[in-house]
Amino acid sequence: MLSKFGLGSRADVEKGPEVDNHLASDSNSNETRDTRSDGAVPGESFVYGNSLYARLQRFAGKLNIEQRGIERVPEDERTDTSYVNIGSMWLAANMVVSSFAIGVLGKSLFYLGFVDAILVCLFFNLLGVLTVSFFSCFGPAFGLRQMVLSRFWFGWFPVKFIAILNVLACIGWSAANAIVGAQLLNAIDGTVPGFAGILIITFCTLFITFAGYKVVHKYEKYSWMPTFVVFLIVLGTFAHSGDFVNIPMGVGTSELGGCLSFGSTVYGFATGWTSYAADYTVYQPSNRSRRKVFGSTWIGLILPLLFTEFLGIAVMTATALNDGHNKYADGYAASGNGGLIAAVLEPLGGFGKFCLVILALSIIANNCPNIYSVSLTLQILSRFSQRVPRFIWTLLASCVSLAIAIPGYSSFETVLENFMNFIAYWLAIYSGIAIADHFVFKRGFGGYRPEIYDQPDKLPLGIAASIAFCFGVAGMVTGMSQTWFVGPIAKHAGELPFGGDVGFECGFAFSFVVYCALRPLELHYFRR
Repeated sequence: MLSKFGLGSRADVEKGPEVDNHLASDSNSNETRDTRSDGAVPGESFVYGNSLYARLQRFAGKLNIEQRGIERVPEDERTDTSYVNIGSMWLAANMVVSSFAIGVLGKSLFYLGFVDAILVCLFFNLLGVLTVSFFSCFGPAFGLRQMVLSRFWFGWFPVKFIAILNVLACIGWSAANAIVGAQLLNAIDGTVPGFAGILIITFCTLFITFAGYKVVHKYEKYSWMPTFVVFLIVLGTFAHSGDFVNIPMGVGTSELGGCLSFGSTVYGFATGWTSYAADYTVYQPSNRSRRKVFGSTWIGLILPLLFTEFLGIAVMTATALNDGHNKYADGYAASGNGGLIAAVLEPLGGFGKFCLVILALSIIANNCPNIYSVSLTLQILSRFSQRVPRFIWTLLASCVSLAIAIPGYSSFETVLENFMNFIAYWLAIYSGIAIADHFVFKRGFGGYRPEIYDQPDKLPLGIAASIAFCFGVAGMVTGMSQTWFVGPIAKHAGELPFGGDVGFECGFAFSFVVYCALRPLELHYFRR
C-alpha cells in the first residue's frame, strides 16, 4: 500500500534517512547510502532513490530549501560559525509585541502595582532563560535537534509523548502570537478584521520557515532592528505624555498570590523556547565554546524580554488614570494590546499607524521558531513521520495554527494566561528530568553516546523518566492555581479562592527528586 503512493516499501519507510551504523540501501534504488559510525547522515543521502520522499527532497534542493530533518548533522556540514547568529535569533524572537503583552498581564489579570510587577518580571525571567541557554549548548556538542536529544533522557518510546506536548506548545504559541499581531493590525483603523491579520502573520511566517535553518537565522538577524526602533518611539512618546501612574504595591496574601501567578506566566514565556533550543545551534561546529554559546543565548533572550515586558508594565499603568475619558483603557478594551499601543502612538498620527504595522509584523520573528521546530518534532513521532520532509510538516502545522487562531481571537487574554501556565508546567518537569540525568548520572557532556540516537535497543527504556514525569504532574497539580482548579499547596500561597500559582516549582522539584531516586534502579536492572 505504501509503495502504491510512492513512499517505498515497508523496509524503506522503517529505515528512512535513519542511520543504523551500517550500509543501508534504498529499496527503490540500486544505489547504496554511505553511513558513518557516529550516526551522522550526509546531506546528499536525502535525494537517493525514486521514492516520493527522494523526489520531494530533490525538488527542495533545487529551491535551496533545507532538506535535513532530525538526522544528525555531520561535522563537515556544520558551517554556521557565528555567535551573533545565536544571540540575534533570540533577540528578534523576543523583541516583539507578544513580550509586551506579557508585561500588560501584570495589571490586567493579576492586579499588581508597578514596582512589584517589575521585580517579578526581572527575577522570573532570569530563572526562565537559564534552561534555554543551557540546552542551546547541546546543538554544537552533538549535532542533534532538541527533541532527538530528549531520547537520551526519556528513551525511544516515552519521548513521543514529550514530542506531542511540544507540538501542542509550538502550534499554541504560533496561534497566540498571530492573535497579538492581528490585534495590532485591527487597532490601526479598524478596517483589518482579526481573521485577515491572522492570515497575514501566518503566511509570512510560513514563507520564511519553509526555506529552513539558514533563512530563519538570516531573517532573525536583522528583523529586530526596526521593531526595537518602534519600541523606543513608544517609550519616548509615553514618557513625554506624562500618563504613567505609579500604582502602589499590594500587601498580604493577595499580593503573594498575584506575584507567584504572574511569575508563573513570565517564566512560562521565557522558558518556552527550552524544548527546541538546540534546533538553532545544530549547525554550529562541535568546537564551539559552550560558555560563549550559553552567553550569546542568554544575552539574546534576557535583553529583549526585560525591555519589552517592562515597557508593557509601564504603559498598562496608564489605564488607571481617573480623568473621565481614558483613551488607554478604551483602546485596551476595544483591541487589546493593539489598542493600548495605538493609544500611546495616537499623537503621532499617520506615522503612529505605520509603527503599529511594524509591530504587528514583528510577530513573524516570534513565530518562526515555533513553526520551524514543530516540523522537526513531528518527525520524532514515528519512522513514517520522519519520511515526510520537514517543509511539508511546516506547511501542515501552519494550517493547523491558523485554524486555532481565528476562532480564538475573541478570547485572547484568558487563552494566553492559561497557555503560558501550561508551558511553564510541562517544561519545568521536562527540565527537572533532563538536568538530573545530565548532572547526576551522565556527569556532563562526556557521558553521552550520540551515535546511538536512532537505536532504540541502546537508548534508555525511559521507565524512570516516565514515572518521574508522572510525579512531576502530581506536583504541578498540587501547586497550580487556575480558574478551574486550585491545588492544595497553591491555596496556601495566596488569598483564596485562587491562592498563588507554584505549579512549575513543584513540578520541577517532584520530577527531579523522583528521577534521581529511580534512575539507579533502572540502570541496575536494564543496564541502559
